[in-house]
Amino acid sequence: MKKIHLTFLLGILFAHVLLAQNPEYKVAKSTGRLEIKELNKVVFESTPGNEIIFTAFKDDGDVDERARGLRSISASGLEDNTGIGLSVVEKGNIIEVQQLRKTEGPAVVIKVPKGVVISYTHTSPYGKEVQFKYIESEIEVSTVHSDVILNSVKGPMTVKTVHGDIECLMGQTITSPVSIVSVHGHVDVNLPPATKANMKMKTVYGEIFVDPAFKMEVERTNGDMVAYSSNDVNGKINGGGVDITLSSTHNNIYLRKR
Repeated sequence: MKKIHLTFLLGILFAHVLLAQNPEYKVAKSTGRLEIKELNKVVFESTPGNEIIFTAFKDDGDVDERARGLRSISASGLEDNTGIGLSVVEKGNIIEVQQLRKTEGPAVVIKVPKGVVISYTHTSPYGKEVQFKYIESEIEVSTVHSDVILNSVKGPMTVKTVHGDIECLMGQTITSPVSIVSVHGHVDVNLPPATKANMKMKTVYGEIFVDPAFKMEVERTNGDMVAYSSNDVNGKINGGGVDITLSSTHNNIYLRKR
């Protein structure tokens, strides 16, 4: 039993040592705007502190021994000024972040204070899914190929993707407008049952599925008749409140009870 206990403690100690070795880069910023462009693998998390913290959580590819002591630069003139394969440049109230490598690049966790707006843009085919966990900041997302995962977020947010799916678990309190749009992917959203919202849901070639627990007051679109099979469904949940827009042109929309 003592041997097992000792092994367990050593395992925890080793995990903490590895975590501590992950390189970090910090920017003292608690307000303003964080603009992320073409970062292939990223997870955003909230922090109660006054710094934006970038942490590389995975070493991608082999280490180039010939490059030790040198800084990476890109054809666009970017420089790795963080030590983790990122260019981070502060321009007044805006922090601009880009990776130097086009196809791979570092996998990064970015911890963001509540007062910093997050803007994430990705257009290349090399992106993986982008995740937002327990974010209290305003979120703006525009991707072409990447999936978007939103976990315990509260808005305001504008999320758009062309080919990606969007999965969203909203926080318990939603007080600001939410817009979630995919062209070819599905939109799957979980809302707390007590949410007061004005819902706008639209699809052209897909279907709209709503949890029966939501007693939605659907707007009548044809006199006294309610067109439940319409491509546009507008209605109120719990008497109405915050504006929530869900749209998928070629795929389905799912509205679930959290």
